[in-house]
Amino acid sequence: MKTSILKFMLAACIVFGGTNASAQMIKTKTPTRAKGQTDVLRLATTPIPTVRVAFIGLGMRGPGAVERMTHIPGVEIVALCDMTQENTSKANETLTKAGFPKAQEFYGDENAWRKVTALPNVDLVYVATDWKHHAIIGVQAMKDGKHVAIEVPGAMTMEEIWQLIDTSEKTRKHCMQLENCVYDFFELTTLNMAQQGLFGEILHAEGSYIHGLQPFWGEYWNNWRMDYNIKHRGDIYATHGMGPACQALNIHRGDKMNFLVSMDTKAVGNPAYIKEKSGKEIKDFRNGDHTMTMIRTENGKTIQIQHDVTSPRPYSRMYQLSGTKGFANKYPLEGYALDGKELGDDVKPNHEKLSAHSFVPADVKKALMEKYKHPIVKNIEEQAKKVGGHG
Repeated sequence: MKTSILKFMLAACIVFGGTNASAQMIKTKTPTRAKGQTDVLRLATTPIPTVRVAFIGLGMRGPGAVERMTHIPGVEIVALCDMTQENTSKANETLTKAGFPKAQEFYGDENAWRKVTALPNVDLVYVATDWKHHAIIGVQAMKDGKHVAIEVPGAMTMEEIWQLIDTSEKTRKHCMQLENCVYDFFELTTLNMAQQGLFGEILHAEGSYIHGLQPFWGEYWNNWRMDYNIKHRGDIYATHGMGPACQALNIHRGDKMNFLVSMDTKAVGNPAYIKEKSGKEIKDFRNGDHTMTMIRTENGKTIQIQHDVTSPRPYSRMYQLSGTKGFANKYPLEGYALDGKELGDDVKPNHEKLSAHSFVPADVKKALMEKYKHPIVKNIEEQAKKVGGHG
């Protein structure tokens, strides 16, 4: 799934690139692999008894990642890197509070990270910088012999996407895009249901990132996220919705995404926010208030994803699966709709009275989620609830 998600996670971002209102077909080409080079699906590497981790980027997401990592056995945090010494010092305070020794600190300029990827005592580099540095750091870290974990989006251009894939294949190093939403308990359990055939053949999936960011815009270093929205159209933060949908549809496990159509509204909310806060009037703001993208797969399945970071709407990732025998929905209300015969006597004795035209009752939903609880959830549920956070 990695290659397909990386290949297409920016297609919605670039589909409007350089165009006006008229439609244009944008075709992407798959580079030819070097002779003898193979993919990294199911890549297994030699186990590392104690994983030595370096963090690059300690602004919004990085500090929480450092704290969560202290709860994982067999981990040493050996390096902390950020633009400011204040952020690296705070992260070291987190380590000492958790009983870890202080890590080496790197800070001061945008190239400080290069010293980190070159360290001989690092096994894994965790990248939580602004988006424009994700791919360049990931590629260099793998070239320097490190495994890489990159916050989403993993890359911002098709060229960067293929650089990550090519470097991972050549170096045989893990390159994980840290899409946390695929580990949501509802989505994992629903995935298990789907893989066991409870919904029949899944034909359509939906996902989104609908999250008003007005309370958070000022927290991004040098306004980098708003600047990206100013300059780019399309779904620029697609993986929260696409990741779980792709898993359920077996993307790159027997299916692949072939083409998409994307459209957006005009930009109103964020330009108004900028004018209210700064007095500046941005007349060429690129990212529309709402973007919709429809994707069709090789096997005739469809995906719809949405992006909206300005409207006064409740947070939503949508997450809907529509199959020939059932339906799953996470936002705005969690629920399953199934024909009674799909439930089984071990879930609800009165299953004959159920209809796929409405959600199953709360007690049936609870029983289903317990019966189909994903092995990952069984393994980490209590610890994850205790630790909390984005991870």
